[in-house]
Amino acid sequence: MKEIPFRTCTIEAPCKINLHLKIGEKRPDGFHSLESLFACLAFADTLRLSGNGNEGECGLTMDWECPEEPISPENNLVFRAVSLFREKTGYKKGLNIHLNKRIPLGAGLGGGSSDAAACLLALNFLADSPLSMEELSKIASFLGSDVPFFLSGGLAFVSGRGELVEPVPFSQKIWVVLVRPPFPSDTARAYMLLDQARKGNKYVMERKELPKDVLLRALEGNPASWPFYNDFYPGPNSLKNGDNEPSAVVYRVILEALQKEGALFSGLSGSGSCCFGIFSIKETAEKAARELSAKLHFPAPGEGKRPPHKTNFVRITFFLARRADPVLE
Repeated sequence: MKEIPFRTCTIEAPCKINLHLKIGEKRPDGFHSLESLFACLAFADTLRLSGNGNEGECGLTMDWECPEEPISPENNLVFRAVSLFREKTGYKKGLNIHLNKRIPLGAGLGGGSSDAAACLLALNFLADSPLSMEELSKIASFLGSDVPFFLSGGLAFVSGRGELVEPVPFSQKIWVVLVRPPFPSDTARAYMLLDQARKGNKYVMERKELPKDVLLRALEGNPASWPFYNDFYPGPNSLKNGDNEPSAVVYRVILEALQKEGALFSGLSGSGSCCFGIFSIKETAEKAARELSAKLHFPAPGEGKRPPHKTNFVRITFFLARRADPVLE
């Protein structure tokens, strides 16, 4: 196999938000069908791959800038991505990978999925592109439902269980303020609670169905008129019971605060816990980020009457037209 000689290869692993997220019924394979608008953002992790390890081996070290306790390298999707790529291609070059981790866990921002996709793209580049994008997408789908999207980034209509990715052209200049409360969201539990709520007839859908053509037409308009929603946050009037769950209360506080600061549209990304606001003017977004970072306080779920915590994650970023390519150093 031909290989590209290198000392270090760097690639960005951007996060995403879900502008719209409709969750379908549970499928026979255990996954849920979905229809979503994914938007890739400039806020990113960074992977640096060095080709100075022993043949067939891979070391992984991490700098942890996001507000959680670090997970062990062995539990990172990057390791699985390397293993599957080697199995598929026979690429044996020794590697040392350094991951600068900025995207918080359990936030609905797809950080782990993006890291895995970035690793696949970098490896395919260093191995002189033995795999087509279709073949990479099959590996990505095996790693996780969100991973295929991150192979191309940009803005896309995503369906199936996440493996069907249709790029969507988008030319508006958009600024995004991310606000994550001081707790993560467990994706598996979020799906379980949604299934239980629907089964128990506690989930009342008060929204119109939005077919793909309607979503794409709406995307062309002013964000203030976007009709998008997220089934994991049905809103204050859509649950007969459980609307005062601690996390739902916190989400409501954040979304209302974003709107008060001038967000044209606000929503919850993925199954949470990160909320976002959409702005068309950079200065308005910057002011909102400063105000929310300084003033937004709330207790984490389960804290009872203990003193409230200041939110520990507010970032301003923007839409990316596509994801970055690997860069040799």
